[in-house]
Amino acid sequence: MNSNRQIAIIGGGNLGVAITFGLIESGYLPAENIIVTRRHLAALKPLTEVGVKISSDNAAAVSGADMVILAVKPYQIMDVIAGIRDNFRENQVLVSVVTGVSCGEIKAAIPIPIPIFRAMPNTAIAIRQSMTCISTENASKLQQDFVLSLFSCLGEAIMIEENLMEAATVLGACGTAFAMRYIRANIQGGIEIGFDAATARLIAAQTIKGAAELLLINGTHPESEIDKVTTPKGCTIAGLNEMEHQGFSSALIRGLITSYRKIGKMSH
Repeated sequence: MNSNRQIAIIGGGNLGVAITFGLIESGYLPAENIIVTRRHLAALKPLTEVGVKISSDNAAAVSGADMVILAVKPYQIMDVIAGIRDNFRENQVLVSVVTGVSCGEIKAAIPIPIPIFRAMPNTAIAIRQSMTCISTENASKLQQDFVLSLFSCLGEAIMIEENLMEAATVLGACGTAFAMRYIRANIQGGIEIGFDAATARLIAAQTIKGAAELLLINGTHPESEIDKVTTPKGCTIAGLNEMEHQGFSSALIRGLITSYRKIGKMSH
């Protein structure tokens, strides 16, 4: 536990609150070492019940923190930075989880040279199962390890080049929706072949969870795991081949590329 670290989370929306609870529940940080800010404090009552400090004063929160996490809406970030830019110290670390705003844009808005990180978690951060991709322009190895250790308490975390951040958004954040759509189709198929909806959902979700864990734990390629369940003239290979005839893999890849092109247009 980092009992001496002080973290300020600027923006107590869904993501900011999810990060806060994740840090506490993982044992990474005591609740009293975290301050979360929001304009309307009533929405943060659940945080106060577990010992988190709350405030509507962004500048004061930044002044007392070792790490500042920006978790506001993209359209708010520059106004928020303008209100806290003079409260930063050189030994602080700034992490932005704001979509579509580069480290360079944030760096240009802050008058002193502090290490700036950009992090892209996904919605599974709420249950500490996020895939978080992190990039930085000017941080030391020690500072990178500090930020990685924090987000590793909330799932898996890796460092990537910032020019891959839009791709990470598509694969790791949009990817949650793509996986959900696949699971939904499995449930619909399961109902058609005889299961009630609740049972179909359980079987489909646990099967996907188990398949993912095989890759993560064994470090294997998907095809090697597919080979283990496809027997000659069997039902698995028949189903896989029919899906491929209908464009299954192609549709997924085209969907990913379409999302990537869309996010590219939005960021320019």
